Amino acid sequence: MIVKIGLSALLVSSALFATSDMSKWIRPQKVPQPKDNKLTKDRVKLGKLLYFDKRLSSSDAISCATCHNPKRGWTDLVPVSKAVGAGRGPRNSPTILNTAYQNRQFWDGRARTLEQQALGPIKTNVEMNMPLKVLIPKLKKIHGYVELFKKAYPKEGGITTKTLAKAIASFERTVVSTTSPFDKYAKGDKNAISKKAEDGYKLFIGKAHCSDCHDKFNFTDGSFHNIGLNDGDLKGKELGRYNLKHRAAWYGVFKTPTLRDVTKSGPYFHDGSVKTLTEAATICASGGRYKNGVKNLSTYIVDRHLTQTEISQLVAFMKTLTGPDMKLKIPTKFPQ
Repeated sequence: MIVKIGLSALLVSSALFATSDMSKWIRPQKVPQPKDNKLTKDRVKLGKLLYFDKRLSSSDAISCATCHNPKRGWTDLVPVSKAVGAGRGPRNSPTILNTAYQNRQFWDGRARTLEQQALGPIKTNVEMNMPLKVLIPKLKKIHGYVELFKKAYPKEGGITTKTLAKAIASFERTVVSTTSPFDKYAKGDKNAISKKAEDGYKLFIGKAHCSDCHDKFNFTDGSFHNIGLNDGDLKGKELGRYNLKHRAAWYGVFKTPTLRDVTKSGPYFHDGSVKTLTEAATICASGGRYKNGVKNLSTYIVDRHLTQTEISQLVAFMKTLTGPDMKLKIPTKFPQ
């Protein structure tokens, strides 16, 4: 009887995997965009120029692309970001890949839209340090930008903080992941990934419970969790979403990052403290870096008792989520 029950459970499990709906992993055909800022060629062109233009910083030395570089996985590949001067920001630069599909921006989710997000790094003193009351007049003196804003937003008053945010957000909405080996696998090509990676996928949606947080096309639930990177004493450390409203449930929590192109965007986590995917997977699958005394540890962060072989299989799977770089011509000449 025990053998029969075990065999039955195994067959049911195999059947569920074989018939599982793979469509949830496939990117939607349309990129989400707000009604008051629909994508147009003129808006994307303007936004791309602004994104790469260092004149948007107080030092004329930093652009949006400094910390979110397309040649570096749309990050900067360092633990915490460079600021104007010799300073550093407090957090790791998250990739902007697929941010169009996110309903909250920044590690703590303080911005609801890409338009709100776009202005944050510009005016923040630990990043581009450019007050908007200084930047807008500066841009208005650049004839080329005056004409481009008129063309992109003809009925919105020219260069304003609102149209500036809209333009940058328009370009960012075009930064989307390309077809990865796993995408081909999800669409039916079972030879697109290795047996090891396929075993890792089964762990990802099964024993390891990775898909509890890293779910759907963008491999994120869009939510916030404390994954036990720090011990219970967060004094002097980043408190995450808790800083917004001091809610107990937000203590030490940060947004679940996408796993798309994850091999390109290390180091990992909000503090950039983890260099490798193996270490990142080990922390999450073993119940966090700290096992005891972590206030508000996510209920998803549990020791799954994975072997080193299983961790290796998970990493092999995550590597299949990386696709070729998107085709992009980086501007070298800017409006005058």
